Amino acid sequence: MLYAVIATDAPNSLQDRLATRPAHLARLEQLKNEGRLVLAGPHPAIDSNDPGEAGFSGSLVVAEFDSLEAAQQWAEADPYKAAGVYVNVVVKPFKKVLP
Repeated sequence: MLYAVIATDAPNSLQDRLATRPAHLARLEQLKNEGRLVLAGPHPAIDSNDPGEAGFSGSLVVAEFDSLEAAQQWAEADPYKAAGVYVNVVVKPFKKVLP
């Protein structure tokens, strides 16, 4: 089943996000290589694809996992969480309708 991982960044966490990004992306690449990643990306803190120093307010990942518990365990192990970039992570079942 698909699950949405919706994360909220800590204030002023851009430098920690940038430092931890390679490890975060490696986990997403693994999901992609396994054919389980639907989409992933950050939420810019301002209305811009390149928010610069404004940074990001969080992230969204939609991927396939065996269960809600497996999705939650994956989300809890994210390097951004360990580095304090994410202050809140919500995992919800997701039903893709379109496209």
